[in-house]
Amino acid sequence: MHPFPLMHTWFSSTVTVTRLPPLLERTEAAAWDNNEMGHVPPSLKVLRLQRVKAAGIAAMIVLLALTTWFTSPRAVALHNVLHHLNFLPFMMAGMLFGWRGAVKALLFGILMQAPIIARHWARWPMDAQDQLLELAIFGSAGIIAGLLADRERVQRLRVESTKRELENVYTELRENVEKMKKTERLSAAGQLAASLAHEIRNPLASISGAAGILKRGNASPDNRQECLGILEKESQRLNKLLTNFLDFARPRLPRYQRVDPAALVHSVTVLARHTAMRQQVAILDDLPQQLPVIDCDAEQMKQVLLNVVLNAIQATHGGGSVIVRAFAKGTNLCIEVSDEGCGISPQEIDRMFEPFFTTKESGTGLGLAVAANIVEQHGGWLRASNNSAGGMTFRLELPLERTQKTVGAR
Repeated sequence: MHPFPLMHTWFSSTVTVTRLPPLLERTEAAAWDNNEMGHVPPSLKVLRLQRVKAAGIAAMIVLLALTTWFTSPRAVALHNVLHHLNFLPFMMAGMLFGWRGAVKALLFGILMQAPIIARHWARWPMDAQDQLLELAIFGSAGIIAGLLADRERVQRLRVESTKRELENVYTELRENVEKMKKTERLSAAGQLAASLAHEIRNPLASISGAAGILKRGNASPDNRQECLGILEKESQRLNKLLTNFLDFARPRLPRYQRVDPAALVHSVTVLARHTAMRQQVAILDDLPQQLPVIDCDAEQMKQVLLNVVLNAIQATHGGGSVIVRAFAKGTNLCIEVSDEGCGISPQEIDRMFEPFFTTKESGTGLGLAVAANIVEQHGGWLRASNNSAGGMTFRLELPLERTQKTVGAR
């Protein structure tokens, strides 16, 4: 016997012919391209690893054959153990190299065991027949294991390939979403700039006209006073417009603290009571005896509620009332401000929180937009709806406790 040249021939043939399916090869190559094996070309590393595994299996087959050859035929128990150990290289070949590898291992094992079977056939035919039967059974088991291993590899690598494709699609989708958000922000900035320019034009026209009258120097004292009043009024209007615009475009982050909602609502109604009395509107509080404290920026919430309450007062005719309610709803706090005005159309409700949209002649259209932005920073929302009996209700809903999402809100 010359086992070692035969062993070299077997494992060289195994790593050359027993290749992975095309899908497996492409996936393996992609893995090596990701620098998992350093700077050595992928095929060389894979081939080197396969050669080492095949050499180990071939060496095991040769070692079993040599041990069986030199073991005394009378040691029946030891021969039986050696016959059963052939199960290991056949199964390993099937699991590592697929069914083709198992077939090659079986053929190589038969070749190594053939001299032993021939020697025993004349004197110990039962042992030779058992050895042939066990080689056939163990080889078949190795082939079946190889078929299952090939199927498992293909399925696993298909899943990995699908995963990579999904990751690529997700990355591309996320990039497209970011591009859309950027485009949307640019479009919104353009619309805001156009709206701001439109809102500034009217005060500038009034200032320019009044300045022209004063410049000519032939205005009467009454006209001069009127022009000065226009200049002052329109300058204040411009300052308010720009201040509200900056509050909307560059809001500061909330400074959270524990706040009593009842005290917050009461402070707002006290501030708005002077305006309500001037317009002959009553402000009513509808607050339960106990309300849970809330995490919020007290100054910003006052700004939001005061804006909503003043809008409700301005929309209510003399003799009417504005009702402010507050109640807990699960993990949220709800504050409702209801007026007895005429309400607005459903189309205008959808645009109510848009920048520069207003139904008032002297309004800037930024108050409610700023309020909605502040509430959103706190993780809540601000909505408006028409009442069935007339008027409108603004509903503010805030989480009682600050969440991780609201901490990083901008």
